[in-house]
Amino acid sequence: MRRPQRLTGRAGPPIVIIVTPSNLQETLLPEPARTVEVYDFRRPTTLAREHSRALEVAFETFARQWGTQLTAKVRVKAQVTTHQVLMQTYDEYAASLPATTAMVLCRLEDYESQAIIQFPTSSALAWVGRMLGGNGSQPAPGRKFTQIEQALVKRLMEDALEDLRYSFGSLLPMPLSFNSIQYNAQFAQAAAPSDLMVVATFTLRVGENTAEGTVALPAETVLPQLGATNPTTSPENAAELLRQQMAWVPVEVSVGLMPVTVRPEAILRLAVGDLIPLNHPERRPLEVRIAGQRIARAGLGRNGARLAAQIVDTEENPA
Repeated sequence: MRRPQRLTGRAGPPIVIIVTPSNLQETLLPEPARTVEVYDFRRPTTLAREHSRALEVAFETFARQWGTQLTAKVRVKAQVTTHQVLMQTYDEYAASLPATTAMVLCRLEDYESQAIIQFPTSSALAWVGRMLGGNGSQPAPGRKFTQIEQALVKRLMEDALEDLRYSFGSLLPMPLSFNSIQYNAQFAQAAAPSDLMVVATFTLRVGENTAEGTVALPAETVLPQLGATNPTTSPENAAELLRQQMAWVPVEVSVGLMPVTVRPEAILRLAVGDLIPLNHPERRPLEVRIAGQRIARAGLGRNGARLAAQIVDTEENPA
């Protein structure tokens, strides 16, 4: 270690500078290089914010539906929570899964790639045990399903697929059906290695059992329904679009007698049995108004068991 150097200023106390090996190391060593991730603009793997939010809402709806369905079928409180929605190639997705797991492959009409619902086999066996009358006290091993177990898991997954279709609505318009169950992600071959998948991660909490699961959908089946990012509409036909939209805006229509003016004193002294004189002639049609503006006149009619107003004439109101 170097000896401290004593520097004496003219107008102040002595200044002592101490240089240690650690100081030298921090000063002389370069900063560690940052990790650079290669991005292929021809095959973007990042979801636009608008697309990501729309998919998050759909997957959150599915999580609630799936949790309710598991609660009913397994007969114990179940909760499914969404954590993340991202886009990966199928190869990256398969590599992120455990060596042994349950992968439910689902056919998508007119597409070669398949959707996937993935969860641990031990969790599925615990669900099956409860469906068969067990109490879940014995830990379930991670193994392949027997024929009976697979049949019960298939029933659960068919209900889950209905929940998935309901949750996505128009984002997933094609029919979705159960195909098979695979136990090794590397051999499942649900899609080509370079195919993009929309992947959502979940926490499955069924009774005392907690596990992680995923749902993967081929991006080509979902993204076209999301539309372009930040779409713009030409202002040329704005007036026509506004007229079309206004035609569907609900408005309140009132049918009644001509209004009459009374003093507040008469209103304050109103009692049951009092009569209020009206200015409306007996044979005069009723007035049809929107927001206080008279647009037509009508007579009393009947529509089934309900009263109705039958228009007898209309009025043109200046714009």
